[in-house]
Amino acid sequence: MDEKKRLLLCEDDENLGMLLREYLQAKGYESTLCADGQEGLETFQQGEFDLCVLDVMMPVKDGFTLAREIREINPQIPIIFLTAKTLGEDKVQGFKIGADDYITKPFSMEELTFRIEAVLRRSCGGKVREKNVYQFGIYQFDKVKQSLTYQLPDQGTVVSKLTTKENALLALLCQNVNEMMQRDYALRTIWEEDNYFNARSMDVYITKLRKLLKDDPRVEIINIHGRGYKLVVPEEEI
Repeated sequence: MDEKKRLLLCEDDENLGMLLREYLQAKGYESTLCADGQEGLETFQQGEFDLCVLDVMMPVKDGFTLAREIREINPQIPIIFLTAKTLGEDKVQGFKIGADDYITKPFSMEELTFRIEAVLRRSCGGKVREKNVYQFGIYQFDKVKQSLTYQLPDQGTVVSKLTTKENALLALLCQNVNEMMQRDYALRTIWEEDNYFNARSMDVYITKLRKLLKDDPRVEIINIHGRGYKLVVPEEEI
């Protein structure tokens, strides 16, 4: 990490908060810990931060309220919610506020670090590749034209037109080429809700994309069990 990213961490459980702050600082993040939502708001107003990690259930001001007020100050700041709640409507409320991710307690420190890194890549540029035309293997993918074009010795130029969902899904995979595309992020971005039926629908589209990419064995979409998918292409083409 070339430059330390600054995190605002709001967690009312003193032991967990200290543990999280120490762990994140050991991972190279500059972390400021607040014990309640009001302290979190005042700290945010006084400093500059790259990402906020907010517990939902906090005294004085809860995490949802704090997130709304933070977004009024900086609409672009990434926010990750921490919560002991597992109800789907709570997650929906968080995403409607504009959460970039949502982690249910208990969670591993490694998972939190991974999710922070993924959100920062998406929000700060990082390795995410935002463009309209992608070239990988024998394929040229044009997300504006919604087309996948390639050459085959016996067929010449093959042009496959993509559906809107296929196009959006392949674009997300290309933006994170050779890295994991989080399953829940894709569901929220394309289907706008992470539920069983949308997840099954995404699996169907992944299968369709695999069939479209079957003519180049160097290119594949691999499944990372329970977490997401990765578009694998030759390293030299990145």
